[in-house]
Amino acid sequence: MAAPTLQQPSFLLANLKADSTTKTLLQRCQDLVKIIDEYPAKELHLIFPWLVESVFGSLDGVIAGWNLRLLHSRSNEYNIAMEFLNPSGPMMKLVYKLQAEEYKYEIPVNYLPGPVKACFQEGVLPDCPLFHNKLHFPLSGLLTLNLALNPFEFFMFNFAFCLITPKNYPQGQHGSSTDSAYFVLVDTYLKYFLPSEGSVPPSPFSDSRGSVTAPSPRSSSFAGYGVHSPSLLKHHIFHQPSVNADPAAQEIWRSETLLQMFVEIWLHHYSLEMYQKLQSPQVKEPFSPTEEHVLVVRLLVKHLHAFSNSLKPEQLSSSPSAHSHTHTSPLEEFKRVVVQRFVQQKLYLFLQHCFGHWPLDASFRAVLETWLSYIQPWRYTGEKTNPQPDQNRTVPDKWESFVQENLLMYTKLFQVFLNRTVRTDLVNAKNALMVFRVAKVFAQPNLAEMIQKGEQLFLEPEHVLHHRQPRGYLTPSQGGSYLSSRQRVMTDMVFRVKSHVYALEGQDCQYKQMFGTELRGAVMKLIQIIAQARHTAKRISDHSSEAAANNSFLSWFGIGSSDLNNTFAGAEPEESGECLKKTHEFLDRALENLCQIFKLNQGQLTQLISNLSSSQDDGNCKQLPDCIQGEDGLILTDLGRRQIINGLRRFEIHYQGDPELQPIRSYENALLVRLFYRISSLVNERFGGHMNALCSRPDFLGRLGRHYLAEADSGTKLKQSPMSRRSLEANRQPRLSLRLLASYRTILLLLLLYMFGALLSFGPMSSTLLILTGGFLYGLFMTLFGDKLKRH
Repeated sequence: MAAPTLQQPSFLLANLKADSTTKTLLQRCQDLVKIIDEYPAKELHLIFPWLVESVFGSLDGVIAGWNLRLLHSRSNEYNIAMEFLNPSGPMMKLVYKLQAEEYKYEIPVNYLPGPVKACFQEGVLPDCPLFHNKLHFPLSGLLTLNLALNPFEFFMFNFAFCLITPKNYPQGQHGSSTDSAYFVLVDTYLKYFLPSEGSVPPSPFSDSRGSVTAPSPRSSSFAGYGVHSPSLLKHHIFHQPSVNADPAAQEIWRSETLLQMFVEIWLHHYSLEMYQKLQSPQVKEPFSPTEEHVLVVRLLVKHLHAFSNSLKPEQLSSSPSAHSHTHTSPLEEFKRVVVQRFVQQKLYLFLQHCFGHWPLDASFRAVLETWLSYIQPWRYTGEKTNPQPDQNRTVPDKWESFVQENLLMYTKLFQVFLNRTVRTDLVNAKNALMVFRVAKVFAQPNLAEMIQKGEQLFLEPEHVLHHRQPRGYLTPSQGGSYLSSRQRVMTDMVFRVKSHVYALEGQDCQYKQMFGTELRGAVMKLIQIIAQARHTAKRISDHSSEAAANNSFLSWFGIGSSDLNNTFAGAEPEESGECLKKTHEFLDRALENLCQIFKLNQGQLTQLISNLSSSQDDGNCKQLPDCIQGEDGLILTDLGRRQIINGLRRFEIHYQGDPELQPIRSYENALLVRLFYRISSLVNERFGGHMNALCSRPDFLGRLGRHYLAEADSGTKLKQSPMSRRSLEANRQPRLSLRLLASYRTILLLLLLYMFGALLSFGPMSSTLLILTGGFLYGLFMTLFGDKLKRH
């Protein structure tokens, strides 16, 4: 609507709500632009919560809002939404206009991530300064606790929460695309508020009162983030100290707020204590991320690496103690600590949860690439160098400190990935690609040596310094040149690694070395599984080639096999032809890289693979998977499951129900199948007793009756479940079966016989009698000599 003359705020909000159901998005945005420009903050304050909810949707997911996660560049409304929500657009202008005042907007504590909500419920300050001094206590008591956020915080909270709000998408649509309006907006906000070059553009409205309610970066916001010291954190929520904002922090307060909000809402769903409880299968997961969620997290990780790597070399090399006395830009200081201090711990628990709970399918690729992006910050330096082949790209020595301060990101997550991989079908090309990707990354020259050095530092004897610190002691980058000059270099490195491991896993953690004996055995086990998968892929490929050669036009006449029970086990639609070639290539290169990482003897590996190949011949593949006998039949062991997953062994699958009720095949006429089934059912129902008596006779007539009347073949002994045995007994009664006549090849054969009879001047009746006589004589012959032919 066109901005009217000054009227009561309630009428303004009511008119906007009415227009939201009658006007197009373009018209509504045009009206809002005029309103934001012409109305004072006092009146805009009342429409702001409604406007944010109408754009991003409600926190409970009932109101969908603009559906930014489904809005793609192909949509007419895409450009309208992007222009309105741009960091320099009308919506952000409204935020800044309100930010210049002292307005607050409430968010229920119940919508905060689990660990943060638990802190408030237990009367403990959360570790993130973003939520300090924000509690609002209503008259009804603690049951309806709210956080009072300033306009920028409120906007960013709703924007971040939009990603994890459960949505009821229309059928056939999903929100995992990286070209959605939401994904592009996240990228735009990150580049604007966390710029790799230059500084954050200033707010168009002055903020003389200081909008940052969190402590300044130098006093608490940087120094306390991500630290788990009980002595520092466990202040009662009724005794929150008042904080005066540092004027220097105003340069980056929006950057810090945006990052903390993204990290808390997207990553902080698991605490160390909560994750340890989740190891029990009885505990229900508190939060399960989607593929779309993980893709956005990867975007955040990649941008933070680029943001941190844009730090000037002189600032990067300056020591923490000296750093505090120099006139360093707050943005530069922010870049120096952003990854380690703000993201590391929460991302580690987030990835560990995904590794352990994500389905064993190809969608895990999003989680995998997020992990690989984090552990390769050297890929996001922005340096324009001549690209080298991946295998020859040496990791520069300057990243050694990053590897040490993120040791668990490399070692622990690699072990978790290893445990996951041995349960995965590596014959699938997408799964084989993931194994190859991980092996390729860890095989980069110099990286394995850095990880080994980090493990050696962690295993160094305990130092006096270690015993003086509480469980959550600060990292060296937080200041503290309290060590003697003699010990400083080595002890600082040991301290850095130990503090990292203890902060993420707890002081009582049992560290398993990535290059230790136990994990080396697990790697050898993985190599065996990879070798088995290579062999299985080759068998499937060979079998598919043979089947393709046999599936000629003649098979339609009955020469080729058309039985569904003969389908090769383990062959999926995408696992044929080019896919199987890719599988073999990925697994071959993964083996090479694993040998390079763990310094494996190539001769021993070749011997191991050749032994596996020779033992997995076709005869061996016909063996049953490894099982134990239970009360109700066979029970698969872990070895048996792996054998099935990798196609090494399989159960012989046969149809054991009523033969007349098998699914209609592609070579059968559905109408004739149903017609002949009704006819044969009527005959069997009326003459079933006579048929049974005939087939029970021990003489020649009994044998002849058993040939013509369909009876289950009892000659093949298969291991069956109890239910299968009971149903099979009911299907062994003699019966007439006419289903053979519904087959297209039988119909074609009869037509050819009638045509041949017509050429010999036989009429239809004569040809029918000859066909019936031939069928009877064939049955007579098989009754007399069938057993002898089978023995031969």
